[in-house]
Amino acid sequence: MYKLIAVDMDGTLLREDKTISDRTKTAIRKAVEKGVRVVLASGRPIDGLERYLKELNLLSDDDYVMSFNGSVIQNVKTRQMVSKNILKGSDLQRLYALSKEIGVNIHAFTKAGCITPKMNEYSELEGRINGIEVHEVDFDTIDPEEDVIKVMFIDPQPVLEEAMRHIPESFFEEYTVVRSAPFFLEFLNKASSKGTGVKALAEYLGIKQEEIICIGDAGNDLDMIQFAGLGVAMGNAFEEVKEAADYITCDNDEDGVAHVIEKFIGIS
Repeated sequence: MYKLIAVDMDGTLLREDKTISDRTKTAIRKAVEKGVRVVLASGRPIDGLERYLKELNLLSDDDYVMSFNGSVIQNVKTRQMVSKNILKGSDLQRLYALSKEIGVNIHAFTKAGCITPKMNEYSELEGRINGIEVHEVDFDTIDPEEDVIKVMFIDPQPVLEEAMRHIPESFFEEYTVVRSAPFFLEFLNKASSKGTGVKALAEYLGIKQEEIICIGDAGNDLDMIQFAGLGVAMGNAFEEVKEAADYITCDNDEDGVAHVIEKFIGIS
């Protein structure tokens, strides 16, 4: 029996208009009533997940959330940390230098929220998606010891893909690097990913690997889909995600998450 379902947000749980269908809400509610833990696993900050946690009524002290692509895992009600693997200001400064060298925009998440050295359309999009303010900050003033949760290179897909060809291999060795959207490339602590996050939470809760379902669509979902007892790719997922999955469900606009819950948790 499956005991934990980790669900990505954008492109997975959320339809293209960023809403959750009634069918999906009902499926999640019935799964929770059967004792299955449903965990939102997102690249978003927790502030960008709160309204969906409320909408799904995942607010008890038995509920957990995985934000920043697995960098931070915490209890929804108490905010107690289960796991936290983040970067430092020195990492941000190094990645900032690289961004200037290869010609891409950049922003990052710190205790101050989302910060960028130069406002741009994708930092503004980040703010709108998550309902948060984005602050313009001189990255050269960041303390090398300051906590930085994640750093993102942000630009139109053709610009980002060309820039990626110029990133030295050492950066891929030193950081977890994931593509969360065609226009977002994320750099995380090497110990952080959705896969390691799901693993840490499962161990904390005493849930076995084979009792886990993970559902996603993008590159940042790949390792949790590979880790899960049942790894599920959305119909709209990247091809490499589909290739890694045990099962391919419907698109995010066709209740793909609800279909998985109904089929594998046995909900009608």
